[in-house]
Amino acid sequence: MANVTVLGAGAWGTAFGQVLADAGNNVMMWAIEPEIVKAIQTEHRNPVRLPSVDKLPDNMTATGDRAEAVKDADLVVVAIAAQHAREALVEFKDLIDETTLVASLMKGIERTTGKRMDEVVCEALDLPSNRFLAISGPNLSKQVAAREPAATVVGCTTIANAYTVAKLCTTDYFKAFVSPDVVGLELCGSLKNVVALAVGMAHGAGYGENTAAMIETRGLAELKAVGEAAGAEPKTFDGLAGVGDLIATCGSPLSRNYTFGANLGKGMSVEEATKVSNGVAEGVATASAVVELGKKYHVQTPLADAMSRVIADGISCKQMLQEMFPAGVTEE
Repeated sequence: MANVTVLGAGAWGTAFGQVLADAGNNVMMWAIEPEIVKAIQTEHRNPVRLPSVDKLPDNMTATGDRAEAVKDADLVVVAIAAQHAREALVEFKDLIDETTLVASLMKGIERTTGKRMDEVVCEALDLPSNRFLAISGPNLSKQVAAREPAATVVGCTTIANAYTVAKLCTTDYFKAFVSPDVVGLELCGSLKNVVALAVGMAHGAGYGENTAAMIETRGLAELKAVGEAAGAEPKTFDGLAGVGDLIATCGSPLSRNYTFGANLGKGMSVEEATKVSNGVAEGVATASAVVELGKKYHVQTPLADAMSRVIADGISCKQMLQEMFPAGVTEE
């Protein structure tokens, strides 16, 4: 049993908090929204972000006070929107104990710097890399919250720390695997969101499974090419955090990125799709970052290029597919 703090009480942060509590840990949720803090404290519910759960475990509580949140924490889990992570974490820099492990549930690339979340977290908290852990896999929050069987991957450059955290989040319904490939986990979790946008857009425009499979398969190839060029292990992309997360994110309306893409395919503008989205679609900010990564590592990124054009210029799904798959024969 450990004292675990989750920074951010969104849907996934709350669902993962429940996993940690079910595993026997004392869980403290931190949120900036007073109504969420009060609901978790008094009703053991998060009706704002995770209304599907009627009652959270009794060993979960909440606070809006930063110092109280991380006091005596053995593990701090970051579940903040990726594009706001740096500014939010700076406030915790001098509050987290120097022996505390810090794990990230975030899946994204910082738009202003092109940096992965492991880089952002370590810089913001002045954290050594061996105390950082990435947690990534096919984890749709509502299904995990319903305690349906699921799995994830915990990555750390010090594998012993990965095992420690994996044990803290393992239950009879939630399985945690370990990996030393932090870079691979970070890029899998980030890049697949852009693929999900494209698949959702295709479905929203009325195209079927052939088109979706074409996008997913070539998207995975693009994801692996960028990842390997950045130093990730190829096998990571064939596992839960790669293919597994891609399947879950591209195949479910529970995925924010898929749903956002579907709304674009139905003819909504980016602004209109943003207004109707329930939460942040990280792929929107990540698409242009992937393009920059491709340039940095001299890797072609036709899917990210095309989705960036959708987001910046509002091109149609048909145009997006034409740019992603130009005329002519190409070697697979």
